[in-house]
Amino acid sequence: MDYKLFEDYITLQALLKDLRIISSGGAVKSFLAETRVLFNGQDEKRRGKKLRIGDTMSLPEQDLTIKLVGPSPQELAQHQEEKAEKERVAALVKKMNQKTSKNQKSSRSKAKQSANKGAKKAQRSDRQPVRFPGT
Repeated sequence: MDYKLFEDYITLQALLKDLRIISSGGAVKSFLAETRVLFNGQDEKRRGKKLRIGDTMSLPEQDLTIKLVGPSPQELAQHQEEKAEKERVAALVKKMNQKTSKNQKSSRSKAKQSANKGAKKAQRSDRQPVRFPGT
């Protein structure tokens, strides 16, 4: 099986998660302790091991061999466009969240001010006797 690597490297843990061999990052430690993993033909137990283009990882018990290959120029260009779009959307969301946060803070301060006014009115009413109509 070939795995196209778009970055400089990928860690063993990230590769296993990306290929859905493990379900979470926490599961990698026990997976590596129980399963034989070969990195370029040698036993590997480090979850942070950096894998690069040209490296081979195999799981003999599962009869799976993964070779890291580089993407074609078209695939690389498409990946960079998608990455730029994700960054653009993330920046927009961050900006919107900041505006929402400012609006919430200003509405909270207005609510506090109105609550303070209500408290002041309550204090004034404590000083004055209660008057009922018709008495």
